Amino acid sequence: MSSMLPEGNGSADAATTPILSGMYPDPSVCRVGDDYFLANSSFEYSPGVPIWHSRDLVSWRQVGNALTNDDQFPAGRSPSSRGIYAPTLRHHEGRFWLITTNIDDARGGHQIYHATDPAGPWSAPVCLTELDGIDPDLAWDDEGTCLVTYCSWSETEIGIRQAAVDLERGVALEQPRWIWHGTGLAHSEGPHLYRRGDWWYMVIAEGGTDRGHVVSVARSRDPRGPFEAAPNNPVLTHRSTAHPVQNVGHADLVERPDGAWAAVYLGTRPRGRSPRFHVNGRETFLADVSWVEDWPEFEPASLRVPTGQRDFEDDFSSPGLHLRWVSPGERPDRFVHSVPEGVVMGHAPSETGEPSGLFTRVGGDHWEADFLVDPGKGAFTVALRLDGAHWYGLRVADGEVTAVARIGQIQTVLGSRPLPDSPVTLRIRSTEPTWNGPDDIELGIGDGAGTDVLARLDGRYLSTEVAGGFTGRLVGVWTESREVLVRRVRFAEQRA
Repeated sequence: MSSMLPEGNGSADAATTPILSGMYPDPSVCRVGDDYFLANSSFEYSPGVPIWHSRDLVSWRQVGNALTNDDQFPAGRSPSSRGIYAPTLRHHEGRFWLITTNIDDARGGHQIYHATDPAGPWSAPVCLTELDGIDPDLAWDDEGTCLVTYCSWSETEIGIRQAAVDLERGVALEQPRWIWHGTGLAHSEGPHLYRRGDWWYMVIAEGGTDRGHVVSVARSRDPRGPFEAAPNNPVLTHRSTAHPVQNVGHADLVERPDGAWAAVYLGTRPRGRSPRFHVNGRETFLADVSWVEDWPEFEPASLRVPTGQRDFEDDFSSPGLHLRWVSPGERPDRFVHSVPEGVVMGHAPSETGEPSGLFTRVGGDHWEADFLVDPGKGAFTVALRLDGAHWYGLRVADGEVTAVARIGQIQTVLGSRPLPDSPVTLRIRSTEPTWNGPDDIELGIGDGAGTDVLARLDGRYLSTEVAGGFTGRLVGVWTESREVLVRRVRFAEQRA
């Protein structure tokens, strides 16, 4: 069984609740008939680029990971917050196309993949070595020529460039040209180009992916420009407001079957006292889009988001690992194998030193994660991880369970207990804060009567505001020596 727990009939306001909670940033969406498909950045985690399906833009099911082998993304070679940056997902003439940037790939440039089924398999990459930068977009002009529009770091300028490209060969058909430098804010990036009526629209992110993040728009009669900026830019931002969703930007638009438009975009949900702290990374949100005098206007989404979409209980009895499981080190298929009782994990060092383990993205404000394991004679850690230098965990070795906190260059042992009889439930909980942060984190051993808590820690130290970078929290397990049997993992948000 690898199933979602019952949702009930709960729902939440889509204006303040992510449609994909947890570290799912840089969303890109396309529609084929009545079906929507969406892709996200994945950074150092493998397999890379989660692919989602929906019929209503608020209920999403993961159908694949696009990058599943070393030719597509060499696992274990990218340090935290590097690796795979913002993808664009499009459908054209019967094929799905995906373009992204692996900033650590020696082949360089943006990388293009295609598939007939978004669940995969996806093709080997075609590398655009002639184009620099990040955040590439795909659009086709009226003659069927593909235009790649991207954030360029060329020479001394940062802005939006474009070139016609042969996707099959990975060859630029012309010299790249500058087409927009934005409205004057920093970091013009994340471009997406669309045709609507007689106008071509370019939507970009500006201001950096922090509190000053915004969405800006320009338009032209020609997809190659020149582009004029919208008179009311930025068209979407929550900067300098008390809105619970901050850092909003990197939007991608999609037309619904009825002709109405919507947009997916990234945002964060900071909590606690100033400067407030976000811990789940950048999540995917939804907005409605209307058109006024042929300019897009962003409005709060009118739909409701089903609650409980992130809850699961996995006993690993289904063939293959569920798509939720990723690793910051080597790919899971290198160190995990199935047995009737669950999965057996071994030790697999990675080039970067990042742990090779089974991790899943954390969503929700407060939650509980249980790992039911047979330790055997191995040494392993169940942990809540932001990156390799910021994690809280329960380490099992030499007959003991020890609570460990790693914050930057400091690693501290906080308490220990004799290892109970196998199997043992190792529990990590996110609870209400006591130190003015986003939450407290409890590390403990579960039993029938509750939890034997070894440590309770301030959640601020596992936040982006402390650690930096572009990722969010994941919870999982890695081994240091020998093998461990993982029988079951349960994750559930705690809802009022």
